[in-house]
Amino acid sequence: MNKLIELAEKSSIRETTLNFDIGDTVDVHTRILEGDKERIQLFSGIVIARRGAGTREAFTVRRIVAGEGVERTFPINSPKVAKVVVKRHGKVRRAKLYYLRDRVGKSTRLRERRGRAGEDNAGE
Repeated sequence: MNKLIELAEKSSIRETTLNFDIGDTVDVHTRILEGDKERIQLFSGIVIARRGAGTREAFTVRRIVAGEGVERTFPINSPKVAKVVVKRHGKVRRAKLYYLRDRVGKSTRLRERRGRAGEDNAGE
């Protein structure tokens, strides 16, 4: 049964993989339709969760706007997600960062993860 699901999902999965982890600060470029025009909208924030597999895989990004926390969940394989740009790599020890919801101000900051083997940090 699983092979049938994999075969059906193969056509919907994104060709280029999005390389980011939990705790990374990212810019998510989403395609927005306004009338007959299409534009790109940015959503910047920290990736606090990643869940699912295959075509059901999604990630949640959190940011603070005017003192209020805003979270948005994006499907990874959606054609509406144009690209994800990693601004900063956060050093975390958890798979889900839901504890950031209770924090305010400077306590929401995460330590920066320095270069790992195989990563290119020449431009930073």
